[in-house]
Amino acid sequence: MADAQTSLKTDALAVDNHTVPVTYFASRTLRGGIRYSADVLLGPSDHIILDDDSLPGLEVRTMRVVPATVHSRSLAGRATAA
Repeated sequence: MADAQTSLKTDALAVDNHTVPVTYFASRTLRGGIRYSADVLLGPSDHIILDDDSLPGLEVRTMRVVPATVHSRSLAGRATAA
């Protein structure tokens, strides 16, 4: 069985006028490798999890995906309100 996740660091990304908290984790795979994941808290009950083979790769992916996700959800909210 794989080990539990170990928290590596926390970060906050600025997207427009929002601050999005991100927590990075590492976990060992069944084959002994290491996987990295990021838990991104978009709202009180809304979060996404991203993963990658390397922490630098995950950080780059997070910086690219989080703004796009925030903007996409903002547009989707406007469409349902109309």
